[in-house]
Amino acid sequence: MKPLPDPLEIPSGVIAEGVVRPPGSKSLTNRAVLLAALARGTTTVRNALASEDTEVMRRALVQLGVPVQQTDGGALLIRGVGGVFPASEANIFVANSGTTIRFLTAALAAAPSGTYRLYGVPRMHERPIGELVAALRELGADIEFEQRTGYPPLTIHARGLRGGEIDIHGSVSSQFLSGILMAAPLARGPITIRLIGPLVSAPFVTLTTRLMERFAVSVASHWLVPPTEAGRVPQGTPVAEFRVTPAGYRPCELTIEPDATAASYFWGAAAITGGCVTVPGLGPQALQGDVRFVHFLEQMGATITSEADSIAVHGGKLKGIDADLCAVSDTAPTLAVVALFAQGKTRLSGLTHTRHQETDRVHALATELRRLGARVQEQTDGITIQPGRLTAAIIETYNDHRIAMAFALAGLRVPGVAIRNPSCTAKTYPDYWDDLFRLLRPKG
Repeated sequence: MKPLPDPLEIPSGVIAEGVVRPPGSKSLTNRAVLLAALARGTTTVRNALASEDTEVMRRALVQLGVPVQQTDGGALLIRGVGGVFPASEANIFVANSGTTIRFLTAALAAAPSGTYRLYGVPRMHERPIGELVAALRELGADIEFEQRTGYPPLTIHARGLRGGEIDIHGSVSSQFLSGILMAAPLARGPITIRLIGPLVSAPFVTLTTRLMERFAVSVASHWLVPPTEAGRVPQGTPVAEFRVTPAGYRPCELTIEPDATAASYFWGAAAITGGCVTVPGLGPQALQGDVRFVHFLEQMGATITSEADSIAVHGGKLKGIDADLCAVSDTAPTLAVVALFAQGKTRLSGLTHTRHQETDRVHALATELRRLGARVQEQTDGITIQPGRLTAAIIETYNDHRIAMAFALAGLRVPGVAIRNPSCTAKTYPDYWDDLFRLLRPKG
């Protein structure tokens, strides 16, 4: 990633127009490389995302003794170890990558032996992981917290998982469930997981099970409520049951979809500038639930054109909406910024769990929207945005890649907006600024 001015001023008075293909999905990449490591044989992963978060996972696997090679064409060749990691000890730095620490905690607990410590940046040590560890302990895992109970750093004394029945709550992160699902085939006996709701980011669970199928492992899923309703059920409501029997992952070849959350910034840019941006490689049937973001833009007044393998957004006159983003919460910063340019009030809900992400995203969104001149009410589970007279501002990003990428859109309409620490986008999208600026055209 080339050096950037800090703060980075955003060109204003422009239209976002053209075709852009974001890099591979972070969510798919980190799941795919882990499943490839747990398989027996060599898996080829094409269009894998190269970013800080995925590099953290790749380095962790290499540190554990998993051979990972990059071809001249950019594909990853991963020689799986069948869940038996060659390294019997490792001290693994996970930075601030939630997928890495959650997925590895489960996978390493399922290993037959070894001692592994996982630690990260200070913010990672504030992100809860107690629900996941408690569930793994019920399955026989030996995991200890180093400092504060329920939070990293943690040490895993691997001795395998015995199988059994467990309950897990889904209100903090769907990644807890995904981590256990991916580790479950390595257990000594069948595992039944009863999911207690509400469940945040439900589409990511479906993404996990569909990807496991690509590696020849099936999950018996029984949803007691539709996944689309899982985020709205009362606390303590049984939502679904999953059963996984011991099985070996088989290697495969797969191509990672473009990142749908990253696509939201370009679709949002088109919506607020009156342009048209097409994202190829993502259609209505994409694995990633965040493609549903375009439906919210459509409700606001944008026009959506969908093909089998692409989605285009055409900007228009926008109006405020009431949006429950529990299932697609990573797109909340994008929709919050789009709401600045809508007529009337916008209410975003279903975001309680985002207070535990790279930053407290609800509070960060409210703070920076006010800095731009909007009237904002902050609630426990979201925010209400009333557009006002917008003014120039230097946006604080809290080292959160999604805050930086989303608030850049405000600068396309408001002169004098600049983004602090713009290089934080390297966490998931190193080339974001090049791709965004390439789409911009002068008005008229």
